[in-house]
Amino acid sequence: MASQNIIIGADHAGFALKNACKEFLTGMGYVVTDAGPQNEEPVDYPDFGIAVARAISARKFDRGILICASGIGMSIVANKFPGVRAALCLDADMARLSRLHNNANILVLAGRKTDKESARRIVEVWLSTLFEGGRHEKRLAKIDDLEGSLYACPISE
Repeated sequence: MASQNIIIGADHAGFALKNACKEFLTGMGYVVTDAGPQNEEPVDYPDFGIAVARAISARKFDRGILICASGIGMSIVANKFPGVRAALCLDADMARLSRLHNNANILVLAGRKTDKESARRIVEVWLSTLFEGGRHEKRLAKIDDLEGSLYACPISE
């Protein structure tokens, strides 16, 4: 089981779903840190993606959730940070595989494509699925190695 502390953030398109997720996470016993926003006024999704991904990268939290309209923008932003494995999951099976095979530490939801009940199921599966390890560990190690080399020097051919 993951830590009972989780960080969540969204943009204006994911605000309502973020609040719904906070409600059922709290009901499941999680302590939820809300990285914002605090209302549905238009905001720039990178600001909130950065806040959550930075906290995960710094290991202040084991798991995070990000929500924007499609989930694509938040995924792109979050995966810029070392040690972050953000996965856009549109259903419970994707959530299961993102943990089982990829050890995803940020769940990304599509606020305009995911209803509250689907989000609840996705989050429950994502939080309850453990990383399988085994053959997947060497694959993640390759990603970690690539990440380390990218941050150590500029990309050149």
